[in-house]
Amino acid sequence: MAEEEGVKVVATNRRARFEFHLEKSVEAGLVLTGSEVKSLRAGRAHLTESFVIPTAQGLDLVNAHIDPYEHGGYANHLPTRPRRLLLNREEIRKLVKGVDQKGYTLVPLRLYFKNGRAKLELALGKGKKHYDKRDTVAARDEQRHLDRVMKGDRRED
Repeated sequence: MAEEEGVKVVATNRRARFEFHLEKSVEAGLVLTGSEVKSLRAGRAHLTESFVIPTAQGLDLVNAHIDPYEHGGYANHLPTRPRRLLLNREEIRKLVKGVDQKGYTLVPLRLYFKNGRAKLELALGKGKKHYDKRDTVAARDEQRHLDRVMKGDRRED
């Protein structure tokens, strides 16, 4: 993913591409408290174990860890509280329809600021089997080897 103008990436979920076959990607806004925004601006967030679930009111980001703001005092937020995603009704309907299919889930890919607003990129993904993961690792190693050969590095693995 190329860095776009006015985008500051706070956290990425690097395991998502390894763990899931990703299909459709969507950008969503987030409902955050003031201390969460300040903590995000400081780059204090993790998406590793997080996921998105459909609820009666829409979609919620669950288990995303945003560290408490250092200077937050008594009004600080809970680090892993569920956070509402801002999408229009039609987008939510399509994503929920995709999740209803067997084996599909909504995976957060990256958390970033775009023109001063916190955004979450999420994708519809289907979990990979163990052999798919091995294939991914093998393809990555092969590509790394080819890059070395093309670059002129004669080191053998």
